[in-house]
Amino acid sequence: MLTLLAKLFHALNSDSSIRQIALAIALGFIFALAPFFSLHNLVILFFVLLIKVHLGSFILSVGFFSALSYLLSPVTVWVGESLLTAEALNPLFTEMYQLSWFKLAHWHHTYTFGAIVLGIALSIPVYFVAKVLIAKYRVHIMAFFQKFKVVQALKASKFYKIYLGISGNTMGTGL
Repeated sequence: MLTLLAKLFHALNSDSSIRQIALAIALGFIFALAPFFSLHNLVILFFVLLIKVHLGSFILSVGFFSALSYLLSPVTVWVGESLLTAEALNPLFTEMYQLSWFKLAHWHHTYTFGAIVLGIALSIPVYFVAKVLIAKYRVHIMAFFQKFKVVQALKASKFYKIYLGISGNTMGTGL
């Protein structure tokens, strides 16, 4: 866990693209909202490994948003139930249920379908909020925290040594 946190701090403090970190957080949000063993989570995991996103940020966001998904589960079920029982969409879902990939994806379950719809819809604001927060962190917060004695003490700890090992710095300008 310390290594993952160190990798996240390294990404936040390095010249890594803000878009890559924010995309990893947004994809982690979609991944964490749905049940772990679902077809679209497999697709998202494949996508994360295929494109260049920050893997540490993805893993930490999955952990964070998994805890948050318990709070969102009533909304997730409501969205899925509303869409699956809508009269206008009933012929579409009846037709799609005949396809084996639809059954394999379990999109006929209210929670799973609500999670994918809600995850995709909310991942866009999560992406932009993450971009803004990372940019503000790099400009304001990182420089502000450098002045504290706690940060100087943390630089003498094992956590900072892990951070230096990951970043490859010997002098260390981050944290």
